[in-house]
Amino acid sequence: MRALHNTPRGNRLHIAIFGRRNVGKSSLINAITNQNIALVSDVAGTTTDPVYKSMEILPIGPVVLIDTAGLDDQGELGALRVRRSYSVLNKADLALIVVEAPGRLQACEEDILNKCREKNLPVIIVVNKCDLHPLDAEVARDTGCDVVKVSAATGQGIEELKMAIIRNAKKWEDRPLIGDVLNPGDHVILVTPIDAAAPKGRLILPQVQTLRDILDHNCTASVCRETELAATLKGLRSKPALVITDSQVFKQVAAVVPADVLLTSFSILYARQKGDLHTLALGARAIDALKPGDKVLMAEACTHHRTEDDIGRKKIPAWLCQHVGGPLQFEWSSGSGYPDNLRDFSLIVHCGGCMINPREMLSRLAQARANKVPIVNYGLAIAHLMGILPRVLSPFPEIKEAILSQEV
Repeated sequence: MRALHNTPRGNRLHIAIFGRRNVGKSSLINAITNQNIALVSDVAGTTTDPVYKSMEILPIGPVVLIDTAGLDDQGELGALRVRRSYSVLNKADLALIVVEAPGRLQACEEDILNKCREKNLPVIIVVNKCDLHPLDAEVARDTGCDVVKVSAATGQGIEELKMAIIRNAKKWEDRPLIGDVLNPGDHVILVTPIDAAAPKGRLILPQVQTLRDILDHNCTASVCRETELAATLKGLRSKPALVITDSQVFKQVAAVVPADVLLTSFSILYARQKGDLHTLALGARAIDALKPGDKVLMAEACTHHRTEDDIGRKKIPAWLCQHVGGPLQFEWSSGSGYPDNLRDFSLIVHCGGCMINPREMLSRLAQARANKVPIVNYGLAIAHLMGILPRVLSPFPEIKEAILSQEV
């Protein structure tokens, strides 16, 4: 079970549970997991913020269940809770809408169902408390969704619900980070700087996941700091197939790696795995359109301890200002979502997104596109600022060719 619990949330299928207050959403999570992990009370509004619970549903594999606040919450604070519940749609891969038997949907449930349809999100209607009231047979016909009757209190119908989840969940494709462009037996060098931001005694998640993907595809790897890269290259019997580096040392690494050896970064691998590498690379070229005084949003998908020379707070902003020849106006966002004034920005510079799932990353790209704001991630932005964007896209020749030939 240790491997299951160590599976990062961003690599799990996200199942969001919606419904009015006191319809039994938290009780349903307890029944699905067979654990008392969600707080249950007769008091309306017990769940205030989205709550995440990881588990495994075979044959899907690792999933995360998201318990949300009631869609009918009231008052100023209640409206904020409802808004946070709706924001979960941006990361959900499957939605369960919980209603009380007999199962007729009310306005708030109809609204969340319509939002799911807009996002092409599969939905299951879960009719709870079926031990107390019979199911309205027309619910399935009226909604066009799978309808499952359950009793979270007695456990009735829970196995049927799991089977419905298996049927409705889109095939979970944990796309490779880099293994699909390698050949068995290839050797890869990973360059991992050890600076003030590096965690004590371990590698960071992108480095660990990349190393595992290389091994899963029957390749070998060397790991070194940028200061030992030249010696590492010299010690190999033949040139490596690829060098993958932390983006912030692109300049030093590019100067050492032979021109005929492919080079990219962990951040660029995540742009490809979880987002849309073409869109983000095109955003890198949009940097050249910036002028002094423009507003730039630095977006991080999670919160972390920031150091004095933080990559998103210090280094990239300084490089951008140097590139445009004057000061820019920077704003920062951390965690879920963008600020409401997204149209005011000339560029979004996003982190690699290693802690979020593809659905949420693609949703963030779609929001940027809808507001006509170009978006780039850290690695691609740094590569462009260092003048090596074409080189670091070389492992992905189709993307490289498309970007170099396309007008921004």
